[in-house]
Amino acid sequence: MFKACIFDMDGTIVNTLASIAGFGNEALTKYNCPKIDLETYRYLVGNGADQLMRRMLRTVKPGFTEEDVRRLRTIYDACYASDPLRAVEQYSGMKELLTELHRRGVALAVLSNKPDDMANAVADKLFPGVFEIVCGQTPEIPRKPSPAGALRIASLLGVEPACCLYLGDTDVDMKTGRAAGMKTIGVLWGFRTREELESSGADLIASTPADVLKIFESGMAE
Repeated sequence: MFKACIFDMDGTIVNTLASIAGFGNEALTKYNCPKIDLETYRYLVGNGADQLMRRMLRTVKPGFTEEDVRRLRTIYDACYASDPLRAVEQYSGMKELLTELHRRGVALAVLSNKPDDMANAVADKLFPGVFEIVCGQTPEIPRKPSPAGALRIASLLGVEPACCLYLGDTDVDMKTGRAAGMKTIGVLWGFRTREELESSGADLIASTPADVLKIFESGMAE
């Protein structure tokens, strides 16, 4: 029986693609670089802000340096901090899923590669009181796909990793959950494809948030 669900944030509980692209392009403009189209950002996100900066610069500024990464990240963080909820939307059916899981006594948590303060700002505003733990990227915990964050959350919840379900929309998430010894659900409403999720070892696939409840009800998540 699963006692806890750990969710990725971007592309899993909230649609932040337009938000990330908007802040990314604002930062690029301020750094005298061209903008990147929205759909390209779909494949740039997922490994934390520093990696996002590198991928953005690789797209628009061949031969960039780590100093470019540092400077662009500083600009990006300032833009993001000015309005963390800009263009962020809950996925349809997500509130209902979380409410029902909570009603069933399932502990709920978030593990994101988004900077910790920003992850908490989004969760606090859109899902107040829903998650017992929200863990974003910090210097103390390696970013996903390291299982360290997922294992820390399980420990804080007092739940064995094998009794945790991990949900996410990218290969990074599937690798994280598997490395932590958790069963994984790849979600198709996010940023990536079924093929990516299946090839990276998703145990189950959900097309909509309602499918997650069906998985529980069918016993497939037990």
